[in-house]
Amino acid sequence: MKEYFKNTWLGIWTALVGMKITLKHVFVPAVTIQYPDVKVQMPERARNRLYVNMDDCIGCDQCARACPVDCITIETVKGIPGEDLGLTSNGKKKALWVTKFDIDIAKCCYCSLCVYPCPTECIKMTDVYEFSEYERENLVYKFATLTEEESKIKIENYAKLEAEKAAQKAAAAAKPKPSASTDAPKTETN
Repeated sequence: MKEYFKNTWLGIWTALVGMKITLKHVFVPAVTIQYPDVKVQMPERARNRLYVNMDDCIGCDQCARACPVDCITIETVKGIPGEDLGLTSNGKKKALWVTKFDIDIAKCCYCSLCVYPCPTECIKMTDVYEFSEYERENLVYKFATLTEEESKIKIENYAKLEAEKAAQKAAAAAKPKPSASTDAPKTETN
């Protein structure tokens, strides 16, 4: 009988200890954030999704070379003479058309190593941290401002220019050079 009362008291005591913890939190205001409606304030230097301002990008490829996981893909083509590619916001003249600038966020490790070498500061980390997708292909962000047709035209124009230069060089090499003895001015000796 004594064992019975001991076990009963032990059961009640255990329940009271658990309820003590529960009752302590009943009268304290909740700290739970209702996530979809209320978002967490991110720290000032948080590293999240990358953004590229293509108006300032000069296609130098330094960000892609600095990336340890190769998630940045850049393709450029030189502008032809007389073509105005524009200026960056700090006044630097552009020399390359950026035909492709893709960032695969699924590969990105958010290290921010691509941000620092950029000479025009066009690539930066944003405070956007919600970008889940159902398809992995949707995590490849395409920042290039040229359409595929415009990119093809720029590539073809540069290829034509290079072909013309090669043809002029070949024509200049094939042209017979005058001999040195016929062109040299004669001098009289006394």
